[in-house]
Amino acid sequence: MRDKSIRELQSRFPYVHAFFDDNAISYAGMEHLSLRGVIEAMSESEREEFPYEIETLEHNLETFIEQMQAFLSADEDTVHSITIFPGTDKSGVPEQFDRLDMRPGDVICIVGPTGSGKSRLLADIEWVAQHDTPTKRTVFVNDLVPESKWRFSISDKLVAQLSQNMNFVMDLSVEEFVRMHAESRMIEDIDGAVQSIIASANGLAGEQFSPETPITSLSGGQSRALMIADTAVLSRSPVILIDEIENAGIDRKKALELLLAEDKIVLMATHDPVLALLGDRRIVIRNGGIASVIETTEHERGILKELEVLDARLSELRNRLRDGEILR
Repeated sequence: MRDKSIRELQSRFPYVHAFFDDNAISYAGMEHLSLRGVIEAMSESEREEFPYEIETLEHNLETFIEQMQAFLSADEDTVHSITIFPGTDKSGVPEQFDRLDMRPGDVICIVGPTGSGKSRLLADIEWVAQHDTPTKRTVFVNDLVPESKWRFSISDKLVAQLSQNMNFVMDLSVEEFVRMHAESRMIEDIDGAVQSIIASANGLAGEQFSPETPITSLSGGQSRALMIADTAVLSRSPVILIDEIENAGIDRKKALELLLAEDKIVLMATHDPVLALLGDRRIVIRNGGIASVIETTEHERGILKELEVLDARLSELRNRLRDGEILR
């Protein structure tokens, strides 16, 4: 890179002129020279006024190009689909499906008895299984064997998982915690993101909390609400795995709407019939294997409306009891 001429750099990296402009380096008529050649061609007085050593400038140029390449190639990392290929159940019996494709905007529920293997399926997706887990399933990303970064990179995680138990141990306020995460993501509008996350979390939680509330004092439902909002706004992971969101004490439908607004693939392990029917499909787990994949039917959508009415009534009664009312 350091021995390339300005002309060669411009041909390969058209944006490189910005680096020279920012560093007040004039190279007109010297495009055939390298960066070092341009600096050495300066007069003695010009070099004395120049703020950088040549080695430092060369290093900064390489860093600039690397960062720009990473930024411009971000779209190449977009996940358009996740595909699960069959493995076996706990008895070694092959799973009876050809492939299961999931795309951004999909809501897929995972149902089955306790201990049937729902969490194992979530783990296979999270770790991008390559016939190397107990189920022998294989997971593809964008119809291809996934790059190793999806399995081992800390910054490029395919999956963000929201577990049942969320306990904070940091001595921070809600705002400090969210701001720290937003800053680590190097987003432009940090203040806007912090306000949006806290407002969204309060829209999900039953009991409101303020930005100054210590995160260690949040209830289980408030913690889950905060993490769902935080994940929706800040997480770059294209897949969200949620384990039994019905136990979180939050508005489940709003939580899904928030996650889907960010064009995520949402998978939920659930025992809740309302959530199970909110999905586009449900994966039925039995004896550790995928027993079937069922598309939600129009008739079931009608049943869902009835269940939502009952669920709203149950929620109303629950809230009245919490408020100390006597039901009559």
